[in-house]
Amino acid sequence: MGKFELKLPKMGESVAEATVTSWLKEVGDTIEADEAVLEIATDKVDSEVPSEVDGVLVEKLFDVDDVVQVGQTIAIIEVEGEGSGNDDTPTTSTVETKPEPEMVAAVEENVETAKAATQPAIENSGDRFYSPLVKNIAKEEGIGQAELDAIQGTGKDGRVTKNDMLSYLENRGETKTQPTAQPHTAEGAKSPETAKAQPKASQPSKAPVVASGEDEIIEMTRMGKLISHHMVDSVQTAAHVQSFIEADVTKIWNWRNKVKNDFAKREGEKLTFTPIFMEAVAKALKDFPMMNISVDGDKIIKRKNINLGMAAALPDGNLIVPVIKNADQLNLVGMSKQVNDLANRARVNKLKPDEIQGGTYTVTNVGTFGSIMGTPIINQPQVGILALGAIRKVPAVIETPDGDFIGIRYKMFLSHSYDHRVVNGALGGQFVKRVADYLEGWDENRDV
Repeated sequence: MGKFELKLPKMGESVAEATVTSWLKEVGDTIEADEAVLEIATDKVDSEVPSEVDGVLVEKLFDVDDVVQVGQTIAIIEVEGEGSGNDDTPTTSTVETKPEPEMVAAVEENVETAKAATQPAIENSGDRFYSPLVKNIAKEEGIGQAELDAIQGTGKDGRVTKNDMLSYLENRGETKTQPTAQPHTAEGAKSPETAKAQPKASQPSKAPVVASGEDEIIEMTRMGKLISHHMVDSVQTAAHVQSFIEADVTKIWNWRNKVKNDFAKREGEKLTFTPIFMEAVAKALKDFPMMNISVDGDKIIKRKNINLGMAAALPDGNLIVPVIKNADQLNLVGMSKQVNDLANRARVNKLKPDEIQGGTYTVTNVGTFGSIMGTPIINQPQVGILALGAIRKVPAVIETPDGDFIGIRYKMFLSHSYDHRVVNGALGGQFVKRVADYLEGWDENRDV
């Protein structure tokens, strides 16, 4: 019998670790190749880890809620034959098999190393929340918990922001000989020396939330907590400004009604309004490439690819944003297939981590829930997000060579939120106007 090490697979460029949320198999269970062994969660998406071999689960190296690094061994599977069966382990008959005691010792060493790596370096301190970005900076720069707690925050409620961290690191060398953190008093307050050197930011007192016996207390889900923190971080980071424009989409409404049945028969896909809107946004981003950017401190990163995020509602009420990569290179048929596939798999939690990252601009359809407009929060590190309002049948003034008259038109509001740090009102307004122009100029004789 041989041993196979099941490792946490690579799940995208920016995903370095995952949390074990549940084990689908127990020690002693028989496992088939491609069968899910456990469920994991990253800061991007929930996923399953399948087995690469047939065998029997003999050891679980992590418990539920443990954090695992990409590439670490998470379970041992006993397989028929000799050798571990991993891609990086020789398995030919000419290679001598590692003795069993040696294998056990190696596994035990891996377990100890993995457990040591899962120990969190930075934790939230009381009511003080640290964003994942701040924690990552602290980890990379070797800033410990006590040192981080001593940094003065300029964010809302005294939170430490990215700029606070960068500012602190610039001056860190000057105070290197000083203790990184002053001792705390019994009540948890900083010593007078620390308080004098770093005046504590004034924090508004929070009204206590009292639940009566008749109230129901609901614990936020893991994804709900991540979304909450992500939204707060975005509001604290970007200077949100909105521009609104109303678009006449009567031509699109009539054209879709004319072609949707033939499209469904030929492509096996429903033709919704979403891919039409996404196509218009992708065209506008090509026209205004400075909307397809990100901000990194004092630098602007101009993205080469146009990757459109598409906010999708989940059954539990949360939102997830799958990404359509290179959206400007897709025709309407390809866009429709991408939109439908990502939306369908999002609803059943089958998205891969790589499919919800790398977005450069996001579109959210608030009209799905009947809203005529919205003021969405920017999905960091992007600088813009477009909300699509509900399509309404309204009376409107129609201009003709013979004069103006009142007619029934299909109209919708486009709400554009953008980061005023790098996107001024002219660019933000011109961009959303260009999207509306593409929608209103739709060719009713277009083939699909």
